[in-house]
Amino acid sequence: MNKWILILLLGFLIVKPEIGRSQINEDKVGAWYMYFFNKSFKEGPIGIQGDIQYRNWNLGGDLEQLLLRGGVTYKPKNADIKFTLGYGHISTGVYGSGQSTSTESRIYQEALYPVKFGNRFFTNHRFRYEQRFVENQNFRTRYRYNLFLNIPINSETLTNKTYYLALYNELFINGQRGIGNGNTVEIFDRNRFYFGIGYIINPQMKFQLGTMKQTTDNWSKNQLQLSLHHNF
Repeated sequence: MNKWILILLLGFLIVKPEIGRSQINEDKVGAWYMYFFNKSFKEGPIGIQGDIQYRNWNLGGDLEQLLLRGGVTYKPKNADIKFTLGYGHISTGVYGSGQSTSTESRIYQEALYPVKFGNRFFTNHRFRYEQRFVENQNFRTRYRYNLFLNIPINSETLTNKTYYLALYNELFINGQRGIGNGNTVEIFDRNRFYFGIGYIINPQMKFQLGTMKQTTDNWSKNQLQLSLHHNF
């Protein structure tokens, strides 16, 4: 009996990744161009943060998503943690030459806190909960956890004129399977693994260049990522 269960499981793992893959060329590298901003008001507990992301199925022109997101932050005085309540608007395109798009409005709450290991390992842990209003779908929720790791190269700290290695891994879990009209999604939504190089220009600005592998239930694809991070 155990032998047949093992054979069935192996068959499932072999066959499943092929579902839906014919629609997307997984060998073609995509590109995400991103701007992140963050501001605290008069060094108090309240601030704002957000990002603008232009995502392409290719290096440019074949729209995957245009994401506009922003929120109000709160950082308690005696705790090294930051909370955010925010809203995002997303326009999603189809792969290939089609010009049709769909829209999504999204409310989210997140907690971000840093943990340092040793002298050179700087991590951030981000937990995010999303309430999603996707066009032509039922109301949905999603849970996300992201582990960021930055390792300075030419310095022991993340200070001015420092090059650093930047890595992250983010896991997405759907809160519901049914999305309306008899359609369903898997509990596992996607995973993103990123590796890049960053450079800190000054305390207000840094940038990163790297590659991210995004894996969903149906396909897996590499994305070039270029990002500018701005504190003001």
